[in-house]
Amino acid sequence: MATKVNVRVNRKRPESMTRQIREQLNELIDKGELIAGTLLPSERELANTLNVARNVVRGAYEQLMDTGKLVSEGRKGRSVSSGRGGTKKKSSKKSSKSKARKK
Repeated sequence: MATKVNVRVNRKRPESMTRQIREQLNELIDKGELIAGTLLPSERELANTLNVARNVVRGAYEQLMDTGKLVSEGRKGRSVSSGRGGTKKKSSKKSSKSKARKK
């Protein structure tokens, strides 16, 4: 079962709602309030809670996945990564092209 997260958005702030969500989740992870393996609410669940569009939450989750803070558990959802972040996903297309050129 997903953990309830204490995240809020303020529509009057100049930062995008995606950024607000991302920064708050990032802070919760860095403080240790969301520990490795913690399952986050689904995009739909968090979007409904915050009364925002689902793609707003998806953007925040994807940005945190790009930095290595979150990992996808497939149908189970997204959870906090056991790593400390900082590793970006590399494009598999680029690496396969460079391998083909070396042959």
